Amino acid sequence: MPRVACAFWLSAPGQGEIRAEPLANPGADEVLVRTVCSAVSRGTETLVFRGGVPESQHTAMRAPFQEGDFPAPVKYGYLNVGVVEEGPPALRGRTVFCLYPHQTHYVVPAGAVTPVPDFVPAARAVLAGTVETAVNALWDAAPLVGDRIAVVGAGMVGCSVAAILARYPAVRVQLVDADPARAETARALGVDFVLPENALGDCDLVVHASATEDGLARSLELLAPEGTVIELSWYGDRRVSLPLGEAFHSRRLVVRSSQVGAVSPARRARRTYADRLALALALLADPAFDALITGESAFEDLPQVLPRLASGDLPALCHRIRYAPAGR
Repeated sequence: MPRVACAFWLSAPGQGEIRAEPLANPGADEVLVRTVCSAVSRGTETLVFRGGVPESQHTAMRAPFQEGDFPAPVKYGYLNVGVVEEGPPALRGRTVFCLYPHQTHYVVPAGAVTPVPDFVPAARAVLAGTVETAVNALWDAAPLVGDRIAVVGAGMVGCSVAAILARYPAVRVQLVDADPARAETARALGVDFVLPENALGDCDLVVHASATEDGLARSLELLAPEGTVIELSWYGDRRVSLPLGEAFHSRRLVVRSSQVGAVSPARRARRTYADRLALALALLADPAFDALITGESAFEDLPQVLPRLASGDLPALCHRIRYAPAGR
């Protein structure tokens, strides 16, 4: 087993490189993982790539196994699936998910990895962190049977939220996006798709995940009186304007933030981070989620791939990164 790994680092805003990383021998309660695949969380990771994390959020935005500091040099990422090569017998040989950056091998505490159920392919399990965000958002939103709901923004997170909501009983769900090409993804997820101007109003709940000013304004327009927008977008260092005049107060509308860094207060007393992630992995038994993986590249190509993802030249929801098989 190699004692040197290769990792992707952001060397400067807009510029990445592959670096050699020394590997320590795992301790008694640690595991050595060989990465099978990872994934680029396009919204957050491309914002990090361009150096768009506000200084006030440098601490809050740290990934669990991040090295370096924003804006750069920094090793960042959190969607990683691999196989335990060394560690406790109960984990050895298991496929696991870990909130680890893009790296060929790594050593972490055994408690930092979550076994992937046998019924979930490793190639789909890279979505676990995104689906976990969706689970937390829906714990925050607490939708009810029969609710009228819109999900504005058909990116990774918005699609994951919509896919789960589509399985709620007697709920009207529309996935709203300005890009008509996202209709195909919505069909694969079993969700109705509409352009913003055609979205049905009188919503009890709107989940906003477009990371655009126009999307947030449209979300407010779609609400019924006393309805709620759950805001999932991360704007980084961008300021957004919000129409809080007109009928915002008379209609008693609510805008609430949701963020995956803490378990939703609605479940915090009874669910742990591990419980939430295990639930996300179980939901990924549904092959419909494969529609969220829209491209794949080799690990060694990441320095060329991330600039294309950040610029939009390479359109993607989730872009999967593949690693060389064992022994190569």
